[in-house]
Amino acid sequence: DKRKLLELSIKNVLYLRKEKESMNEKSKDVNEVRIMEQIKKDLRLTELPKHIECFDNSNFQGDNPVSAMVCFRNAKPSKKDYRYYHVKTVVGPNDFDTMYEVVTRRYRRLVEEGTSLPQLVIVDGGKGQLSMAVKALKDLNLWGQIPVIGIAKRLEEIYVPNDPLPLYIDKKSESLRLFQRMRDEVHRFGITFHRKTRDDATLKTELTDVKGLGPVTADKLLNKFKSVKKIRELTEAQLIAEIGKAKTKVLLTYFDQQETPSTPAN
Repeated sequence: DKRKLLELSIKNVLYLRKEKESMNEKSKDVNEVRIMEQIKKDLRLTELPKHIECFDNSNFQGDNPVSAMVCFRNAKPSKKDYRYYHVKTVVGPNDFDTMYEVVTRRYRRLVEEGTSLPQLVIVDGGKGQLSMAVKALKDLNLWGQIPVIGIAKRLEEIYVPNDPLPLYIDKKSESLRLFQRMRDEVHRFGITFHRKTRDDATLKTELTDVKGLGPVTADKLLNKFKSVKKIRELTEAQLIAEIGKAKTKVLLTYFDQQETPSTPAN
């Protein structure tokens, strides 16, 4: 009857949809393996690069320097493995020393934790950044265990250690496209983190500049309410509950002064 025909039709549609999804997944797997095989061939690697990590540094005129690392597994982003770093040992905009620091920190930690190492490391930059990544791996006694390359921004050139000339890779190669994708992803991730770090520093500076408030109180408020805007929206009673009457008076006076327009200069 019609009902049975309808049920049969629905079952057929669901079956065909499932088959199509399965075929698409298999096709994706084939594509990813093909890309990794191409990378292995282009870079003359000894094993399939199933685990690749890419580093980039970010700062604005040397302020709030940070670094970021993105991880791809089987040619796909593995966002749970992304990491960002506050630069600790480098003063000012020194991209080379920053690369040395973060590569050292990353792989020292993996070794200490007994975690598997990537089959390929990419650094955003040319020969200078690459040489510092190599130095970091040598100092960790990991040189020879992790292949590393650099991707220079301007001409999209790939540099390998111990070769002053860039490695030729076809501009249409799937290898290069994946390297560019990783470079763009780590750049996006790093810029986002840098902006947050810079904004947090600006907010903290604004409150710590309030005479009579103090850095501990400023940190307490920002950690809880996340922004000066939200702190401004608190009632006097709410502020007193957080920081007491005396500091509330100081803070509200500061906010009032900020909102009062100054007299124009003659």
